[in-house]
Amino acid sequence: MLTDAPVDNQGKGETFSPTDTIAVGLLTCMLTVVGIKAKKNNLQLGELRGEVKKIMANNPRRINQLVVTLYFKGHNLTAQNRALLERIAIHCPVALSLHPDINQQVKFCYD
Repeated sequence: MLTDAPVDNQGKGETFSPTDTIAVGLLTCMLTVVGIKAKKNNLQLGELRGEVKKIMANNPRRINQLVVTLYFKGHNLTAQNRALLERIAIHCPVALSLHPDINQQVKFCYD
């Protein structure tokens, strides 16, 4: 895996930064555990995709906030199923491993 620092932090910005990989790790962990839980409960997810936005802080330079949006399209989920999957997502192993000073904002969008 190749990484590079961003241009604003003495890098060339040619590949993912190490903090980018943390953001993507959070998103993919959420998607994975939602998929596993849905399968175990025989829930039809339809299309599931997500986006993550990383917001950095300075002094010290670090991740300040991760904004994750999960999109469910073509699903057949009850309100109870949605609550179950949302709880699983926000308590995924990566989310629980991040420092509590990193603000994790998670949005769930249903069609």
